[in-house]
Amino acid sequence: MSTVRFAGAQVNTTVGDLRGNVELILASCHEAAASGAQLVAFPEMAITGYPVEDLALRPSFQAAAISATEELAAQLGRDGLGHLAVVVGSLATSADGRPQNVAAVLRGGVVERTYAKHRLPNYGVFDERRLFEPGDEPCVIEVDGVVVSIAICEDLWEPDSPPQLAAAAGADVLLVINASPFEQGKHHQRLALCQTRADQTAATVMYVAAVGGQDELVFDGGSMVVRPGGSIAVSSPRFVNHLLFCDLSDGGFAEQGAVAPDLDEHAEVYQALVVGLRDYVTKNGVGSVVLGLSGGIDSALVAAIACDALGSANVFGIAMPSKYSSSHSVEDAHDAAERTGLSIRQVPISSVFDAYQELLHLTGLAEENLQARIRGTTLMAISNAEGHLVLATGNKSELAVGYSTIYGDAVGGFAPIKDVPKTLVWALSRWRNEQAELTGETPPIPPRSIDKEPSAELRPDQLDSDSLPDYAELDAVVAHYVEGGVSASELVAAGFNPQVARRIIQLTDAAEYKRRQYPPGTKITRLAFGRDRRMPITNRWSEPGEGDE
Repeated sequence: MSTVRFAGAQVNTTVGDLRGNVELILASCHEAAASGAQLVAFPEMAITGYPVEDLALRPSFQAAAISATEELAAQLGRDGLGHLAVVVGSLATSADGRPQNVAAVLRGGVVERTYAKHRLPNYGVFDERRLFEPGDEPCVIEVDGVVVSIAICEDLWEPDSPPQLAAAAGADVLLVINASPFEQGKHHQRLALCQTRADQTAATVMYVAAVGGQDELVFDGGSMVVRPGGSIAVSSPRFVNHLLFCDLSDGGFAEQGAVAPDLDEHAEVYQALVVGLRDYVTKNGVGSVVLGLSGGIDSALVAAIACDALGSANVFGIAMPSKYSSSHSVEDAHDAAERTGLSIRQVPISSVFDAYQELLHLTGLAEENLQARIRGTTLMAISNAEGHLVLATGNKSELAVGYSTIYGDAVGGFAPIKDVPKTLVWALSRWRNEQAELTGETPPIPPRSIDKEPSAELRPDQLDSDSLPDYAELDAVVAHYVEGGVSASELVAAGFNPQVARRIIQLTDAAEYKRRQYPPGTKITRLAFGRDRRMPITNRWSEPGEGDE
């Protein structure tokens, strides 16, 4: 009975950095070969980075990706690794000039063959036909007697394709290379699907995943090998580069290895937020960030995430008190800085506000928004002068109902908690402090920022609850309406307060123009504003029953 050592390289690539990605792949190939591997697999589109979006349409980029794949194969041969079977995701071009998402098999110093997938989820740059039509040939290779069928990411989710792929070839192993973006709880869905496919095909499923951040997406890894019957042979830790090894026989037996511990719901979200911010900043060549520190929970959580992602030496906070700011807000802002080690400076805005008012004589909402816009201008000016990236600190609850000021608190280059509901902001803050206490470190978030009632402090004694429903109720309605697609009448039938539910829906529908102008931010939910959900700005549709009393 033949035994093959399989290596799954869970790597963090960068879109468009073909040379850097190839170097990363080569290094992993050398490490895998040194450990006795005969086959090493890399994630979907590892050579190009993922997702390439409309870069895939550029002939020059297609040609460069093909050339990089061929050069990688040749370099493996020159390095004495021609015996190693390497399965790597890349980009190719079909006979009619369309871009193709491919798994390339490199062996003997050449591209031995490619398996083309013509569709990418959520991006309209690939052909939309189903991958497997009747009569399609699966992609199969043999490595020292072990038969391996190859699939790409969403193939695994097609209802009939994976059984056809593995069973038609009589394969021992179903190898799936992936770049599956993080969403809350999605890792468990992937595991369940791999277990189902392993059971259906009677093949060992080897799932190799990408890690790292790309714009708003985070890839959380979690590569795994699942035996027929559903048991996990070995798995990689999530959110980090990792080389997974597993010994496979021609009967599909997978030798037991290390199984990474599971992450709880708060740990996985927090790590996604840290990775998303870190890679957005570093991959775009920015060295540091700046944010407004108000003493509130949102800015305190963003500050903690930024320090965990980039190191406190690269995080700069600006406290910008006005005449309406409470003493405890300023104290809490400085407390957050002391707890995290970030640099803080105080820039009072009262005199600037008074100068504007001498000219404009604003009242009401216009007066309140003026303060937010002065703060936004201050942050952008410091960014221009010192080269920091401005972080917006708004959360998903605020974005949903438009509780933000364009050119004020909405300014910035990245919004780390843009897809995090307010109730989860509190939960993550408590979780982060608890983790610090468990390791004997200083909790980074001031307890008073967590416990006090939220306020934008734009007028005397202002509270968020003056303008918004209770956050627990607000978040529940937003989750049902935005992510679940539930109508107003269905919400009311489910027991939500009719007036509150309809008001939240009206506010959400009316705030699309604000969301379009908000910075990008890490996606953690199934439907993130801007990334997955874009509604018409000019829109007279209202939910049936929305205006009923």
